[in-house]
Amino acid sequence: MKEWEAAYLAGIVDGEGSITLTRMHENEHRRPCISVASTDRELLEYLQDLTNGHISKKKNYNPTRHLNSYSFTIKNKTDVLSILKEITPYLRVEKKKKRATWILKYYDKVTKRNGKYSAECLKRKLEFEEDFFSL
Repeated sequence: MKEWEAAYLAGIVDGEGSITLTRMHENEHRRPCISVASTDRELLEYLQDLTNGHISKKKNYNPTRHLNSYSFTIKNKTDVLSILKEITPYLRVEKKKKRATWILKYYDKVTKRNGKYSAECLKRKLEFEEDFFSL
Protein backbone atom coordinates (compact mmCIF):
# COMPACT_ATOMS: atom_id res chain seq x y z
CA MET A 1 0.00 0.00 0.00
CA LYS A 2 1.32 3.42 -0.94
CA GLU A 3 1.70 6.07 1.73
CA TRP A 4 -1.16 8.19 0.35
CA GLU A 5 -3.42 5.11 0.24
CA ALA A 6 -2.67 4.38 3.90
CA ALA A 7 -3.50 7.98 4.78
CA TYR A 8 -6.74 7.79 2.76
CA LEU A 9 -7.74 4.51 4.40
CA ALA A 10 -6.99 6.00 7.83
CA GLY A 11 -9.32 8.91 7.02
CA ILE A 12 -12.12 6.52 6.03
CA VAL A 13 -11.61 4.48 9.21
CA ASP A 14 -11.54 7.68 11.30
CA GLY A 15 -14.76 8.93 9.73
CA GLU A 16 -16.85 5.85 8.99
CA GLY A 17 -15.05 2.86 10.45
CA SER A 18 -14.17 1.04 13.61
CA ILE A 19 -11.21 -0.82 15.04
CA THR A 20 -12.38 -3.47 17.46
CA LEU A 21 -12.02 -7.00 18.78
CA THR A 22 -14.72 -9.40 17.63
CA ARG A 23 -15.62 -13.06 17.86
CA MET A 24 -16.06 -15.11 14.70
CA HIS A 25 -17.76 -17.89 16.71
CA GLU A 26 -19.46 -17.79 20.09
CA ASN A 27 -16.86 -19.84 21.97
CA GLU A 28 -13.82 -18.15 20.45
CA HIS A 29 -11.59 -15.50 21.90
CA ARG A 30 -11.80 -12.09 20.30
CA ARG A 31 -9.64 -11.13 17.33
CA PRO A 32 -8.88 -7.73 15.79
CA CYS A 33 -11.21 -6.43 13.12
CA ILE A 34 -11.39 -3.29 10.99
CA SER A 35 -14.81 -2.38 9.61
CA VAL A 36 -16.38 0.41 7.58
CA ALA A 37 -20.11 0.93 7.00
CA SER A 38 -21.28 2.90 3.98
CA THR A 39 -24.01 3.33 1.38
CA ASP A 40 -21.27 3.87 -1.22
CA ARG A 41 -20.45 0.42 -2.57
CA GLU A 42 -17.86 1.87 -4.98
CA LEU A 43 -15.85 3.18 -2.03
CA LEU A 44 -15.98 -0.20 -0.30
CA GLU A 45 -14.95 -1.99 -3.50
CA TYR A 46 -11.90 0.29 -3.65
CA LEU A 47 -11.07 -0.60 -0.04
CA GLN A 48 -11.55 -4.27 -0.88
CA ASP A 49 -9.08 -4.02 -3.78
CA LEU A 50 -6.64 -2.26 -1.47
CA THR A 51 -6.90 -4.64 1.48
CA ASN A 52 -8.56 -7.97 0.60
CA GLY A 53 -11.48 -7.31 2.98
CA HIS A 54 -15.05 -8.57 2.60
CA ILE A 55 -18.20 -6.61 1.64
CA SER A 56 -21.63 -7.67 2.84
CA LYS A 57 -24.99 -6.05 2.15
CA LYS A 58 -27.08 -5.03 5.13
CA LYS A 59 -30.83 -5.64 5.19
CA ASN A 60 -32.75 -2.54 4.08
CA TYR A 61 -36.01 -2.60 6.02
CA ASN A 62 -37.38 0.55 4.38
CA PRO A 63 -36.05 0.90 0.80
CA THR A 64 -38.45 3.73 0.02
CA ARG A 65 -36.76 5.92 2.65
CA HIS A 66 -33.21 4.56 2.90
CA LEU A 67 -30.38 3.71 0.54
CA ASN A 68 -28.90 0.23 0.57
CA SER A 69 -25.99 0.02 2.97
CA TYR A 70 -22.97 -2.21 3.09
CA SER A 71 -20.43 -3.34 5.63
CA PHE A 72 -16.77 -3.83 4.79
CA THR A 73 -14.71 -5.96 7.18
CA ILE A 74 -11.14 -7.15 7.50
CA LYS A 75 -10.91 -10.04 9.96
CA ASN A 76 -7.82 -11.96 8.88
CA LYS A 77 -5.29 -11.43 11.68
CA THR A 78 -2.31 -11.00 9.36
CA ASP A 79 -4.17 -8.51 7.17
CA VAL A 80 -5.53 -6.53 10.12
CA LEU A 81 -2.12 -6.21 11.80
CA SER A 82 -0.42 -5.28 8.54
CA ILE A 83 -3.02 -2.62 7.74
CA LEU A 84 -2.96 -1.20 11.27
CA LYS A 85 0.83 -0.80 11.03
CA GLU A 86 0.37 1.23 7.86
CA ILE A 87 -2.58 3.42 8.86
CA THR A 88 -1.93 4.09 12.57
CA PRO A 89 0.42 7.05 11.94
CA TYR A 90 -2.39 8.75 9.97
CA LEU A 91 -5.30 8.11 12.35
CA ARG A 92 -6.58 11.32 13.93
CA VAL A 93 -9.43 10.09 16.13
CA GLU A 94 -7.70 9.48 19.47
CA LYS A 95 -9.78 6.46 20.51
CA LYS A 96 -9.12 4.70 17.20
CA LYS A 97 -5.43 5.51 17.31
CA LYS A 98 -5.19 4.14 20.89
CA ARG A 99 -7.04 0.98 19.89
CA ALA A 100 -4.81 0.40 16.86
CA THR A 101 -1.67 0.99 18.93
CA TRP A 102 -2.93 -1.34 21.69
CA ILE A 103 -3.59 -4.16 19.23
CA LEU A 104 -0.21 -3.72 17.54
CA LYS A 105 1.63 -3.64 20.86
CA TYR A 106 -0.08 -6.45 22.79
CA TYR A 107 -2.26 -8.73 20.62
CA ASP A 108 0.48 -11.14 19.51
CA LYS A 109 1.95 -11.23 23.03
CA VAL A 110 -1.29 -12.50 24.60
CA THR A 111 -2.57 -14.69 21.76
CA LYS A 112 -1.55 -18.32 21.47
CA ARG A 113 -1.20 -19.62 17.95
CA ASN A 114 -2.97 -22.89 18.75
CA GLY A 115 -5.67 -21.30 20.91
CA LYS A 116 -4.73 -23.38 23.96
CA TYR A 117 -4.25 -21.20 27.04
CA SER A 118 -2.88 -21.97 30.47
CA ALA A 119 -4.72 -20.29 33.34
CA GLU A 120 -2.10 -17.51 33.49
CA CYS A 121 -2.10 -16.94 29.71
CA LEU A 122 -5.91 -16.88 29.63
CA LYS A 123 -5.92 -14.31 32.43
CA ARG A 124 -3.55 -12.07 30.41
CA LYS A 125 -5.66 -12.53 27.26
CA LEU A 126 -8.87 -11.53 29.06
CA GLU A 127 -7.16 -8.56 30.74
CA PHE A 128 -5.94 -7.44 27.31
CA GLU A 129 -9.53 -7.53 25.99
CA GLU A 130 -10.89 -5.72 29.06
CA ASP A 131 -8.22 -3.03 28.85
CA PHE A 132 -8.83 -2.65 25.10
CA PHE A 133 -12.54 -1.94 25.59
CA SER A 134 -11.82 0.57 28.36
CA LEU A 135 -9.62 2.73 26.07
